[in-house]
Amino acid sequence: MNVKVQSIKFDADKKLIDFIEKKISKLEKFFDGIIGAEVILRLDNHSTDPTDNKKVEVLIKLPGKEAFAERVSKSFEEAVDHCADALKIQLSKAKGKIQN
Repeated sequence: MNVKVQSIKFDADKKLIDFIEKKISKLEKFFDGIIGAEVILRLDNHSTDPTDNKKVEVLIKLPGKEAFAERVSKSFEEAVDHCADALKIQLSKAKGKIQN
């Protein structure tokens, strides 16, 4: 799967990008026909808690539809984990609809 990572107004380090690619690639277990994924990382300046300012948006492209998750957390890794958990549910439901 092609995972495109984009960081807004900062440069993400290689370790973070590798973590994201590994985590998002695991979603293929839940839906075989994933076309690609786009991950956007940004610092959320409008957060009420200044430590919870890491925002992650993940868009999974599927044949004929898309799955999307967005989370804000204390770290980008934690936000990616929460997005992946939400996307697992969406992909499992999409796979179930196709099988029926």
